Amino acid sequence: MKFSIKRSIFLNQLSNVTRAIPGKATIPILTGVKLELTNDQLTLIGSDSEISIESIISVNDDLNELEIEKTGSVVLPARLFNEIIRKLPTNKLTIEVNDQYTATITSGQATFNVIGVAGDAYPKLPTVETTNGISLPSTTFKQLINQTIFSASNQESRPILTGLHLINKGSFVSAIATDSHRLSKREMPFTNEVSETEFESITIPKKTMLELMRIAEDEQDLTMIISHQQVIFLLNDVTIYSRLLEGMYPDAERLIPTEYQSEIVVNSTEFLNAIDRASLMSREGSSNVVQMTIENGEVVLSVRGNELGKVAEVIETKKIEGKDIKISFNPEYMKDALKSFDGSDISLQMQSAVRPLLLQLDTPSEIENNRLLQLLTPIRTH
Repeated sequence: MKFSIKRSIFLNQLSNVTRAIPGKATIPILTGVKLELTNDQLTLIGSDSEISIESIISVNDDLNELEIEKTGSVVLPARLFNEIIRKLPTNKLTIEVNDQYTATITSGQATFNVIGVAGDAYPKLPTVETTNGISLPSTTFKQLINQTIFSASNQESRPILTGLHLINKGSFVSAIATDSHRLSKREMPFTNEVSETEFESITIPKKTMLELMRIAEDEQDLTMIISHQQVIFLLNDVTIYSRLLEGMYPDAERLIPTEYQSEIVVNSTEFLNAIDRASLMSREGSSNVVQMTIENGEVVLSVRGNELGKVAEVIETKKIEGKDIKISFNPEYMKDALKSFDGSDISLQMQSAVRPLLLQLDTPSEIENNRLLQLLTPIRTH
């Protein structure tokens, strides 16, 4: 095979597909990137056991400057290949692969020879047996992922909790992530009405969601297809294939409180900054805990019992209502939750020192079914 291409275009798509490629793999060929050249396009593929990313560069788009001399396919070591392309001296490169699958990469006065393997040895991508896709607003869907995915678990002991759970409500989707210590939920209206036959509920691995969020551009066409325990995301020139997580996702809705004893309204950024200051001291202690005390019409954040000192800060509030309360929490979890509200005024509602505290927008969205909430389990202190 032999082709030449604009380096910046090639590097951008190569970077996309190498996101899926593991540093180490039980199947050695998966540490490589596959290049497949036909008469009209160059296809790049990266994969691990969970996610595959395919990118297509068309000869018909003049911006690509793709010139095809001889078709074929090869698998090259991804990390080395990516670094070589990144550091080439000019914005034009030529790749030629001989019969022994050695690739000669030329750019300006630089020439690299990289030993590869036959493209036929690379695992086949899943076949899509349906064209019935769900259109998603890419900007809002990326925001939905960003506002929830941090609550998904990193512990493989409960695999189902390591993903983002999507529930089809017909006119909107409900996204939930939880690691059993905290919970994030975001609702997002569908662009078009989606029937339950397309999906009732699915759980998508955390890595897939993070890579989709990084690759998808704002205001880009984004289509989701569900087929045989697989989810496929179609972007303009990139396709992301992922397995779905198997098992029953817990009924998280029942964990969300419907009543409260105490409520405060604060600005999320101001409160985040105060938590950040308090956590300077909490991180130095034996337990990473910040206490919030609501008493005598005042809200105080404090860290005590630390051999290096203590901190206390009175918080500026927009509203204080209900009973006095002392409640302790993990400041890192609280900061993650607060960042999701992007500077808006929020309501913190509490039942008791041992029941979950609820964070949501003080002024609900004017758009129907566009709700965001965060739930944190307090830390019991004695």
